[in-house]
Amino acid sequence: MSELRVRPRRRVQSIQEYHPPLGGRGGLRLDFNENTVASSPRVRAVLGAISAEALTLYPERGPVEEMVAQQLGLQPGQLALTNGVDEAIHVLFSAFLDEGDELLLPVPTYTMYEVYASATEASVVRVRSGGDLQFPCERLMEAITPRTKIIAIANPNSPTGAVVARETLMEIAARAPQALLLVDEAYFHFYGKTVIDLVGKIPNLVVARTFSKAYGLAGLRIGALAASEEVLRWVRRVLSPYSVNALALACLPAAVEDAEYVEKYVAEVCAARAEFERAMDGFGIRRWPSEANFILIEVGAQHREFATAMHARGVLVRDRSSDPGCDGCVRITIGTREQMRRAAVVMRVVLDELKGVE
Repeated sequence: MSELRVRPRRRVQSIQEYHPPLGGRGGLRLDFNENTVASSPRVRAVLGAISAEALTLYPERGPVEEMVAQQLGLQPGQLALTNGVDEAIHVLFSAFLDEGDELLLPVPTYTMYEVYASATEASVVRVRSGGDLQFPCERLMEAITPRTKIIAIANPNSPTGAVVARETLMEIAARAPQALLLVDEAYFHFYGKTVIDLVGKIPNLVVARTFSKAYGLAGLRIGALAASEEVLRWVRRVLSPYSVNALALACLPAAVEDAEYVEKYVAEVCAARAEFERAMDGFGIRRWPSEANFILIEVGAQHREFATAMHARGVLVRDRSSDPGCDGCVRITIGTREQMRRAAVVMRVVLDELKGVE
């Protein structure tokens, strides 16, 4: 077989491959911050009613975008549905990041910001959080330059669960009028505070949302990008009109309209988070305050062994030790109280075993 002579762009060759550990995920899923129960029963009813003929049609996102925009208090032109938040990030960066531009990124944070930025001609400027892993506000402000084109902030942040105050976000947007401020609110429901009401009022504000977490639609891959009509006009030039599939578009209205189901799930997760945090304190494990559906804990040098032993006992957790400032850390998704009690029992066994082999 002859050798391929066509080489990808140099920037693509330099991108670090990202391989999320998605294989062998039987057991209690506390590794990817998903809904750990199920989506709304209304969603399952919609799926069951979809005809084979409906699958032959190209998806039409417009009517569903209008419905979601109304639910969020936005004008139809201020919202674009996307194939998960990943596509939202990808198309925003593709539309705005050019050679000589800079993406300003507080780290640690969501890996895909840097992956998608690395595929453009822009530079990534990383602003490291301190030992407390809280948002590095002063350092980020100092890092803003005329070349800053996009500032990406996950709020709450992953993997830390830390948050940024609304007033701080407004100050950042005002400090960098030449840049877009992307506020990724993937975990908004577990925090309860948002800046989406400022879309259109602050011209350079962009807000991303996902329906993968609280709504339990991770398998359908659907997210949203909210911004001024002017910003989205450019985004739509690089956004495929068919990237959100017909099943996702059919199910999303049912998921969004079942507010009671989402509220009950979120309330359960928040109660479970508080209870599990107390359990971690009782174990003497260092943890970071979280406003998301996960917590970050410090296991230490045996972080890999800890994650492997938990998996062997049917509880999946995510080793985040390779993230900046997270050496020895593991992230644990928060599910229901019953699920987290099971996880705590397994953790106690695993921690005792690891102590015996130190």
